[in-house]
Amino acid sequence: MSSINIQAILQHHSKQLEDALKLDPGSARIEVQCLLQAVLQVNRAYLLSHPEQSLDTDQYQRYIRLLERRLRGEPVAYLLGEREFYGLNFKVSPATLIPRPETELLVDLALQRIPRQGLCRVLDMGTGSGAIALSIAHERPDADVVAVDASTTALEVAQVNMQMLNLGNVRLMRSDWFSALKGKSFDVIVSNPPYIAAQDAHLAQGDVRFEPHDALVSGSDGLDDIRLICAQVKAHLRPDGWLFLEHGYDQAAEARALLSRSGFAGIFSSRDLSGTERVSGGNLAASTKTAD
Repeated sequence: MSSINIQAILQHHSKQLEDALKLDPGSARIEVQCLLQAVLQVNRAYLLSHPEQSLDTDQYQRYIRLLERRLRGEPVAYLLGEREFYGLNFKVSPATLIPRPETELLVDLALQRIPRQGLCRVLDMGTGSGAIALSIAHERPDADVVAVDASTTALEVAQVNMQMLNLGNVRLMRSDWFSALKGKSFDVIVSNPPYIAAQDAHLAQGDVRFEPHDALVSGSDGLDDIRLICAQVKAHLRPDGWLFLEHGYDQAAEARALLSRSGFAGIFSSRDLSGTERVSGGNLAASTKTAD
């Protein structure tokens, strides 16, 4: 193999990814940079300041193996085993969803309702890699955070992340939604549940082809798990408690209706950075008073 330098790899392989995966040029270049950073164990600034550096044979072979897997569509997060979320680095695996920027809105909204000081009990349902729960716990060290998932394999990944972040205010539990939480109640409950319809064409496209099916799909209209949460959540929310749910781009109106039928007040939907209604939520305070 003749030596090939960083500049040449970025130029040729970015175009290759762009064409194969229909990526925009900027995204394709960033992905090649991520693969190079992993192989060379350097940061992005190093790549930019050393474009003439050539890879040795072993480095190039390891890089090419990663590139070939990416060209087949395998997500970069799974190739590298990690993804940044809310300013923190999380281990991920094919047992967990890949944390996405739009889900940071769910964390933002929860943090608005969790005091900076003093005890607040928080539940994250379907925690996966733990990205949501651990981000909240990191930002609110006085909070008591419980994170549940039905998948023991996903919980093992969350456990690794909890230890890496050295967080002592999180408890991980295996639970199929509320099944293991009898008698437990919380001030704030958050969830990014499965919300894709079983026949949705997006399941055959992009990164989701490689993500765990059970963490993505929820019945014929994608709302089965949101219905279940709304139906059972009041038994686990304290007076004046809040529920925040991430959902699909076209599900906000139905999510609000489900919250309303379940007795919530102060119901709202909040838009992500792309302008999509991404998270809906509600509060029990007014409904509880009315019921009295």
